[in-house]
Amino acid sequence: MSTKHNLLHAPQGAVLRIVDIAGGEAVRRRLFSLGFHIGDMIELGAQAILRGPVLIKNAGTEVTVAIGRGIAQKIVVEAVDERK
Repeated sequence: MSTKHNLLHAPQGAVLRIVDIAGGEAVRRRLFSLGFHIGDMIELGAQAILRGPVLIKNAGTEVTVAIGRGIAQKIVVEAVDERK
C-alpha cells in the first residue's frame, strides 16, 4: 500500500502519481493550465532550502515547471513502484 504525501513531503527524485488536488477551483485550474492533472506521473526536482519554489517535472510530457510552496502543499501524491 502506498503512502500519500503532499508534494512538499514526498521523496525527491522518486516517480510520483498525483492522486488529489486539495485546493479550490483556482488551484486546480492553475495546475491544469500548466499541464498537471490527477493521475499524472511526476518527479519532484530541486527544492529551495527555505522558502523558494519547488520544481516538478511531468514524466509524460517532460515539462518542468516551478510552483510555489502554497500550491505544492495542496498536491497529494503517492510513490509509484517502477518495478511493476
